[in-house]
Amino acid sequence: MSEPTGAETAAPADPFADLAAFVALPRVGGLALSPDGRRLAVGVQTLDPEGKTWQSALWEVDPQGRRPARRLTRGARGESAPVWAPDGSLLFTSARPDPSATGDDEEPKPALWALPADGGEARPVLAHPGGIGGVAVAADTGDVVVTASAVPGAADAEDDAARRKRRTDAGVTAILHEAYPVRYWDSDLGPATPHVFWAGALPADPAAGGERPAVALRDLTPDAVPPAGAGGDLDLSPDGRALVRVESVPDGPAGRRERVVLLDTATGQARVLVDDPAADVHSPRFAPDGSAVICVRESTSTWEEPPDYTLLHVDVASGETRDLTAGFDRWPSAPQFGADATTVYFLADDGGRHALFRVPVAGGDPVRMTTDGAYSDLQVARDGSALYALRSAYDEPPTPVRLDPEATGQHPGPLLSPAPASALPGTLHEVEATAADGIPVHSWLVLPEGASAEQPAPLLLWVHGGPLMSWNAWSWRWCPWVMAARGYAVLLPDPALSQGYGQDFVRRGWGEWGGAPYTDLMAAVDAAVARPEVDGSRTAAMGGSFGGYMANWIATRTDRFAAIVTHASLWDLDSFVGTTDAAYYWEKEWGDPVQRPERYEANSPHRAADAIRTPVLVIHGDRDYRVPIGEALRLWYDLQKRGVPSRFLYFPDENHWVLHPGNHRVWYDTVLAFLAEHVHGEQWRRPELL
Repeated sequence: MSEPTGAETAAPADPFADLAAFVALPRVGGLALSPDGRRLAVGVQTLDPEGKTWQSALWEVDPQGRRPARRLTRGARGESAPVWAPDGSLLFTSARPDPSATGDDEEPKPALWALPADGGEARPVLAHPGGIGGVAVAADTGDVVVTASAVPGAADAEDDAARRKRRTDAGVTAILHEAYPVRYWDSDLGPATPHVFWAGALPADPAAGGERPAVALRDLTPDAVPPAGAGGDLDLSPDGRALVRVESVPDGPAGRRERVVLLDTATGQARVLVDDPAADVHSPRFAPDGSAVICVRESTSTWEEPPDYTLLHVDVASGETRDLTAGFDRWPSAPQFGADATTVYFLADDGGRHALFRVPVAGGDPVRMTTDGAYSDLQVARDGSALYALRSAYDEPPTPVRLDPEATGQHPGPLLSPAPASALPGTLHEVEATAADGIPVHSWLVLPEGASAEQPAPLLLWVHGGPLMSWNAWSWRWCPWVMAARGYAVLLPDPALSQGYGQDFVRRGWGEWGGAPYTDLMAAVDAAVARPEVDGSRTAAMGGSFGGYMANWIATRTDRFAAIVTHASLWDLDSFVGTTDAAYYWEKEWGDPVQRPERYEANSPHRAADAIRTPVLVIHGDRDYRVPIGEALRLWYDLQKRGVPSRFLYFPDENHWVLHPGNHRVWYDTVLAFLAEHVHGEQWRRPELL
């Protein structure tokens, strides 16, 4: 029976107009190329049968673009993190139950599974009481290392499981911290902490009726301690003899920074490869012969200067480093060596795109290879014949593409994807504005179908988070087409602090979030409403995280908008910096609020709460540790006691993004109802499920 080549249920003509259909659209994420270059695996998220969670399955995409995509896995708990072994088997992590396990009523933890090269049933190959996290495979030998969280003091996996059980049986959930930080995004750190384990070559399938051989994990990082452990990014040399990983180390009394460490996988002996007291060093990747490593150096920000990024070429034997992108006024990321190690490929934001670049290892200027779109999950064919990646844009959901390893000006057609794109309810445009200081400000503008001078569309200003980022890639979470399907024009500007326009553009807003970022946004709005298709008398502003900060700041500075939507937003900067999950990062820019309070006083929206007249919708999740819930509670109280028309959409079990399908729908439902009330003057319609 043939597999479907796309979504397994037919989508309506415009799924963006129906929130139930929108959350049911299949979503591609993750890409893995087999060592022989003949097979591509992608992850595809779809709704589970009850519509309560998204499940990820693995699909195969033809790298040549001839064969339709076909589904590889169907586990009820989903599969993720695909990586190919040299023998053609596909490794992945999944919390699906082990079919051979007996008498275990505990909830399964993610384990490592293998799908045979010639097809058949996937089999579990190794597990750990803390669950398997990251996986790396040596390209030549097939040796495997994994990351898993281990309880402090545990001698082995059996001891680890026993210690966990004793805590559970005693009803203990407490965690004793002895170093900062204690949380990360939406996770509590401790008491278990990540370790790196050597699994070696995985055993072959047993003969019929035979027992599955056990895989003994050897701890390569037995000295890993909370809070960071050894869970950083890692890569195995092709011969499996060396492992390079990111290690988090103390930086001052309550700070952290990252360095790159090299481990001998046979002995576990480690040596520091790159350690820069003035930078974080991360994203290491081996050269094809294992003799060199490429990594990213991110300079530590200060009161005066934002961070800057460059690529370091590191000789493994000597530790000698060379800067490959000195003078390049963009921020390189995700570097990888080319097949013959004479070229390094990397990605960087550039003018509203997240483009693919290459730079010669011997020296020379970086060359941009792609025109439009935002690229991710870059894969390099080992024979040098091609590159593969996922590409998206604000008018293109992520889709796999094949690229030439040398050509410039590329915008290749998509490969046959398991999730074909739906027609969009409007058109995408670029808008250039001129800021108060004469600097160009770039925006994307989504216009709904039918917008014209005779029927101009109301405008929704949507401010991105970060703040050190850019609007350039498709987002299911912040999707302007849902708004366009309801008749809104959506403006997506890149104000000061945005990536992709040079270091000076970031400097314009550094430590002064209420300055150039605000005036840039107003200039972008002015340029948009000057278009005949946009109705400048009906406007609203919204944003999340830093975008939520800007929404709050806008509410204290102007009455030009009919409504403000602020999600996961910063309100009291002093309070935020003291309670976020990585306070040391923000204090580099803002300073100690006791010793240097001036930036807090000049840029904190809560100090101008009396000026707010615009109706505000506050949205926040209680599991958000990056912007803690206290910001929303304080904002909500300040609005209510001043009589500002406001509502508070609160998610007890969501984090910074709101990830459950039902809550995802309710989020859009509530935002749209709030906008309808205040932009269109309609009667308030409380969402049915609220």
